[in-house]
Amino acid sequence: QVQLVESGGGLVQAGDSLRLSCVASGRTSSTYAMGWFRQAPGKEREFVAAISWRYGRTNYTSSVKERFTISRDDAKNTVYLQVNSLKPEDTAVYYCAAVRDYSGTYYRHQDYDYWGQGTQVTVAS
Repeated sequence: QVQLVESGGGLVQAGDSLRLSCVASGRTSSTYAMGWFRQAPGKEREFVAAISWRYGRTNYTSSVKERFTISRDDAKNTVYLQVNSLKPEDTAVYYCAAVRDYSGTYYRHQDYDYWGQGTQVTVAS
């Protein structure tokens, strides 16, 4: 079992930046691919970014590709999502997710086994 805890969300102005963090605990000795998803009110959960365990391959949804950066620090059991040039449409609860895997990245929420509780990001115009 792996437990995930997100932090770093908040209320910001359009154009601002945030760094979201996701700390993993529990059985972290295994290899895990990690992802970030978000869910806005009344909308389905959508894929944002993913990173593989091996090689650090990354994958992004097109709407954030030039503004968001996913990274990981395995020594700290932490995955980050740097979010720049925030827009009001980025407002959502951001979730971290993990799945045991060696080298892949995954964009479907059903591929992930472990989820955090989410951190709220609100972008004012």
